[in-house]
Order: sequence, then C-alpha cells, then structure tokens
Amino acid sequence: MTATRLPKVMLRELTLEDVEDRYQWCLDREVTKHLNMPDKYPPFSRNETKKWIQMCMDKTNGYEQKAIITDNGIHIGWIDLKNIDRLNKHAELGLAIGEKSYWGKGYGLSAMKEMLQWGFNQLQLNKVWLRVEVDNEKAINSYRRMGYVEEGILRQDRLRNGLFVDRLRMSILKNEFLNKSNGMPADRI
Repeated sequence: MTATRLPKVMLRELTLEDVEDRYQWCLDREVTKHLNMPDKYPPFSRNETKKWIQMCMDKTNGYEQKAIITDNGIHIGWIDLKNIDRLNKHAELGLAIGEKSYWGKGYGLSAMKEMLQWGFNQLQLNKVWLRVEVDNEKAINSYRRMGYVEEGILRQDRLRNGLFVDRLRMSILKNEFLNKSNGMPADRI
C-alpha cells in the first residue's frame, strides 16, 4: 500500500470551552450512530456534557480524553484511551470526529496516530485495542489501515436502537505500530 499524506492535527487537553461543540455533535444522530451512548434523545444534556468534560479534565473517570484540533485551530472531535490496565500495559481507544465536513479526509487516522504515539510512549502501553460495530465498515477500514488486526467478534455486544449488534475487537501492538511507522515521515502512514 502506498503511504498517503495525512492532514496535521494536534491533540490537546479538554477545556470547558469544548462543552458546546460536544453537546451539538451529540445531537446529530449520524455522528452518534456508532458511539456507545444512552438510547435517548438527546443522549446528554449540556450540564451532563459539562460534568463529563470536567471529570476528564480532573482525571477522575479513568479516561485520557483529548480534543482533536486541525492545523488551523478548528476543534473537530475527541479521542481517548480508557480501560487503562497499567499492570498488563493495554488500553481501549475511542474516537469521534464530530464535524462531519472532516469525515473521510484522514483526520481520524492522524488523531489515532498521535494518540497511539502518546499511549505507547507516555503511558508505556504495549497494546491498544478497540471495539467497533461490525457494520461500521469505514471505521474498520481506517483501523486496518493504521495497522490494527482483528482479535475476534464480540457477539451482541452493544444495544443500539433496541437491537443487539456484534462488535469486532481489534488491536495494535507497540512493535507493530513502530514497525509500520518506522522510516515514514510523521505525516504519512
């Protein structure tokens, strides 16, 4: 596969200024379709969104969640590591691009690459895993492109709109990520 140039992104700590963006994104059913959220509308109130972001900022909820910022300063989504197992050196990745005009342009891949570098280097993780609904083909293709491999199917793992859906568990190991990234410019994968 030929390496392609990825857009530049920056990951930064969340701030309370992120509340309104997050709240608006969560009102969009297309944005939240594949996210693990309450089966109600809206999934969260502004106040609940603010409390969640404050918990992320205070590091009291087990999430290492960051805002995704484009190279021209636009806040387009969030990415996190959660279920961090420091003993066994692995964590679960979560990602959402809330600004739909940035979908399909490599911003999720760029954010993933930054978060993986951070997790493997700062948190000293050996593996980052994720769960993705089996019908979310675009996301699955992005994860494969990043180097994730399939570990198995989690049967009826998420209740979505009153029906259970299967999720695929995928992971990438530190050495796989380093081998894939080795020798490539920072903006390619």
